[in-house]
Amino acid sequence: MRLLPAFTVRGWGLLSGGGALIVSGLVIGERDLVGFGVLVFALPLLTSLTLWGAPGRVVHSRALQPARTPAGADARVLVRVANASTALPVGGLLVHDDLPFQLGQAPRFNIGFLGPRAVRDVTYRVRPEIRGSYPVGPLALSFTDPLNCLRRRRSVGGPMTLLVTPPVVALPHVPVPGGTAEDGDSAARSLAGGTDNDPVPRGYRHGDDMRRVHWRSTARHGELMVRREEHRLSDRSAVLTDLRAAAHAGAGPDSSQEAVVSAAASAALHLLGRGHEMRLHTDSGEVAAATGADVLDALAVAPPSSATGLAGAAEAIAGSHVSGQGLLVAVLGALSADDIDALSRLPGGRGRHTCVALLCTRAAWSDPDSARRSADALREAGWLAAEIGSVEDLPQAWGSAVPGRAGAVGR
Repeated sequence: MRLLPAFTVRGWGLLSGGGALIVSGLVIGERDLVGFGVLVFALPLLTSLTLWGAPGRVVHSRALQPARTPAGADARVLVRVANASTALPVGGLLVHDDLPFQLGQAPRFNIGFLGPRAVRDVTYRVRPEIRGSYPVGPLALSFTDPLNCLRRRRSVGGPMTLLVTPPVVALPHVPVPGGTAEDGDSAARSLAGGTDNDPVPRGYRHGDDMRRVHWRSTARHGELMVRREEHRLSDRSAVLTDLRAAAHAGAGPDSSQEAVVSAAASAALHLLGRGHEMRLHTDSGEVAAATGADVLDALAVAPPSSATGLAGAAEAIAGSHVSGQGLLVAVLGALSADDIDALSRLPGGRGRHTCVALLCTRAAWSDPDSARRSADALREAGWLAAEIGSVEDLPQAWGSAVPGRAGAVGR
């Protein structure tokens, strides 16, 4: 236990004052002055004994409510501090959590005196403004003796992780044009491809609708035969999130990259909510995201990439099988001519399935009209395109772009 570096200004003052009194008393031969100096010098040393073992007697627990929260929303941190000793108290206790600057400055709580087996609960709020994974803790403890001559500091426990997900908005339900009928993957298809002229019937089962009885097969087989049920193929969609650092502008929650991430998360959750199987891509590759929680967790920690073009991402997402009423949604930053060319070569640009491009107007475009020209170029390649300034513009842009009403774009 290193005492000297932990003395406060008062402690050092008493030590130096006591030492001076002892020396003066010895010089002038005053034994009373020497005794008083010894008392003053010993006082901070004696009070330091009250802190002996105090850090080891303090235990704590921490809880986050909730442990994952959208950016811009509050989260509560609950800390419980207790004295594990059954006989010895702890005094002069001050606690606070270590926090990254994105979560603000954690408040300090003066617990003060903590008796044997005593428990004290404290709570505070944080409001992260930008997505990410943030450590909360460890807990910093500060102990002082009754005379405030000595201060001991110690960190206990480990940090908990607060996951801050991108904010999302609800999108309107709009009809999806097209499909993949050219590939034989229409949204609804008979199990064996049969029609009235070429059915693949099965025997009648109790409860079958009589309107599905196929009378020609019934006459041929001598028993009731019904048409097989039509089975709807899975709607498979894919979402591409443009995280290229060079394609975005701004910093913090108002940056174009954060707008793109939030828009991509909103589109992905919307498609999952409609029962689509969904594959999530960034310009760095595919991200495992089978559920809505997976999407939010993956995009919460997705870092900016150093890629300069979208050719690799376009090639990767071309391998994502989009079928039924699925969409290929690309949420994009600033595009170059090569990027537009790479996106135009995707199968959706040739009518095989529906491609939707959402271009962020806050991105690092070369001039104010570049976003509009890029959207027009993608429309000529068969895409449905709209421009958004922030995630709040997305519902209007989605309702305009997906049905393909030209000229109606959200700004």
